[in-house]
This record gives sequence, C-alpha cells and structure tokens, in this order.
Amino acid sequence: MPWARGRCDHPGMDPHITTLAERPGLAAELWRMPDTWPVFMKHDPAAGLYYPLAATRYADHVLVATDDAGEPVARAFSVPFALGGGELPDDGWDGVLWRATADRRRGTPPDAISALEITIRPDLQGRGLSAVMLAALRAHAAGLGFAELLAPVRPSNKHLHRRVPMAEYAALRRDDGLPADPWLRVHVRAGGAIDKIASRSMVVAGTLAEWREWTGLPFDRTGEVDVPGALVPVHCDVTHDHAVYVEPNVWVRHPLG
Repeated sequence: MPWARGRCDHPGMDPHITTLAERPGLAAELWRMPDTWPVFMKHDPAAGLYYPLAATRYADHVLVATDDAGEPVARAFSVPFALGGGELPDDGWDGVLWRATADRRRGTPPDAISALEITIRPDLQGRGLSAVMLAALRAHAAGLGFAELLAPVRPSNKHLHRRVPMAEYAALRRDDGLPADPWLRVHVRAGGAIDKIASRSMVVAGTLAEWREWTGLPFDRTGEVDVPGALVPVHCDVTHDHAVYVEPNVWVRHPLG
C-alpha cells in the first residue's frame, strides 16, 4: 500500500496512512499509543495468536496513521483467513484468529479478510478518524485482491445497554434509517451491510481474583455482574472461583467492488 492521505472532518487532521511493513520503525510507537479498551479485553486468549506476530508476520495487515510530526494517531488491524464461502462464524473475533492461525500452519491459502481493531488515540476521538481508518482498511483489502472486507463489529454504545440482546440493539434505527449505534452507523455509511450476530465473538475467562484486578469490582456474589465497558453482563460463579465474559459482536460485510 503506498503512502496515502486520509481525509478527515477536522482541519489539520488529515493523517498519513501506511502499513507497518512499509514503516517497521513505527512498531514501538504503535504499541505505546494510549487507548481506551477495558483492561479485561486485553486478556482474551485468542489475542495472543495475533498481536505478538502483528509487527512481523502480519505487518502488511497493520495500518498506522501518523500526523505531520510523525506521531501515531490511529491504528487498524486485519487478518486474512479461509472462509470457504460459508456462513460467517458465530465465534466472530476469536474465531477469525483461530482460523487464521490454523490456516497459516496448514498452508491453507486465505480467501477472506477480516478487520480486527481500529483504535484512535483518545485525545483525537470524535474527529472522524475512525471513518478514515475504516476507509483505509477497505482500500487495503481491495488492493490485496479481496472482494469484501468482513468485520465483527463491537458497537460503541452497547455498553450503555448491557441487558438488551445484541440482535435487538443492532436493529435499532434513527429516523433516517441508519443504525442508532455510532460505530455501526460508520460501517453502514461506508458501504457495509449487517449480516448476522456473532453471539460468542470474544470469550474472556478468569479467576475471581483476576477479575477483581482487571475491574476493581468485588466479584463476591454468584450471578451477573455489570462491568464498565462490557457489552453484556459477566457471569460470576463464586463456588467455582471463576467468571466468564461472552461478548456478542455484529458481523458486517463490506463489498469492495
């Protein structure tokens, strides 16, 4: 992918976008860039299949946006895998990473590509950079020869409605017909179409001590626990000393043409 300029809604915020393969020297800065992901999400075991290799084996699938001073302002990750023309997997984000890893080890050529993450530096959120990075991921996937970009989308405002089923939440619309959720709306505006719910897209399990460390909450009663940043409640089992978070996502297909 050649150097590109993203077009942002705010003056002075049109970043340079490139792959990490083209600028490997940005790797250290990329990981030091602050983010707002909940701590517990960084303990999904499937993430360990990708992120330690992102700067090497998957460097061509990591997009980095920098400002005029050369500082990272956003990052985007994707991964190729073999879908085989079948239905999108219910295990969503985790499933894509497991499949991509297995395909690589078996030598199975990929026929699909999925977005994994778009992160905007916290002080620059709300300036249109997420749409810029999504457009860059779409263009990059098309340049690699893929017919569509898939995305197990994590709706940005679902954490405010933890008790609402994801299918019901994803179906909410504004008066103009666009999704009520801001991040889903960005995807639809970019040309994406909601395909299905990935009902177990990300699974994070831990002991109660680990969950207390991750969240600062007591986790001292069996039942559902509302954790800040979680899209659904976390299931806590005091008797067996563990809690499990099963996050649903929304599969979106982006035809690339």
